[in-house]
Amino acid sequence: MDRLEIGDVLVVTKLDRLGRDAMDVSATVQQLADAGVRVHCLALGGIDLASSAGKMTMHVINAVAQFERDLLVERTQSGLQRAKAEGKSLGRPQRLSSQQKEKALLELDSGLSISATARKHGVSRQTIMRLRDTR
Repeated sequence: MDRLEIGDVLVVTKLDRLGRDAMDVSATVQQLADAGVRVHCLALGGIDLASSAGKMTMHVINAVAQFERDLLVERTQSGLQRAKAEGKSLGRPQRLSSQQKEKALLELDSGLSISATARKHGVSRQTIMRLRDTR
């Protein structure tokens, strides 16, 4: 953006190339318009986003995209809640069983190093440290 000059035209393939969300895209287009740079979006037929019609089109499309993102988040949260209610375990599978965890903790308590315990159980040092710290 620091290389653009007054009168330049920035051509983007899609609106989402200009920002992370609708507010960010709008702010970027406004900032470019204030700097005298026109923005054309190929996905919208090459329309100038700084024009009145371009702003309206951009706002409608951004609103629909934001709505779709919000729906996706709602469906994801609903699915996670349903899975938890059904008793399904979420996340990565545990590398160590309960018995292996107990054995590793006993080995640490008896003076075996974290590295040696990790090698013995075939896990990373971080796994053993996390196990030790959650006691």
